[in-house]
Amino acid sequence: MKKNIKASNNLAEKRTDKKITQEELASKVNVSIQTIQSIEKGKYKPSMSLAFAIASLLDEQVDSVFP
Repeated sequence: MKKNIKASNNLAEKRTDKKITQEELASKVNVSIQTIQSIEKGKYKPSMSLAFAIASLLDEQVDSVFP
């Protein structure tokens, strides 16, 4: 039986709403694609500076991306 695991953030939703790929986001905030994937899956919590950089790039408040 497969469990549905909800990510602890809204990054994937906000990123796709802005039509930005994982690769583009990773490049713009200077991290690997694997880091973005891990954040989206809730396996990794970004540092405050990375969270703010991602939110800024998406033109969102940090707490709307990472509640």
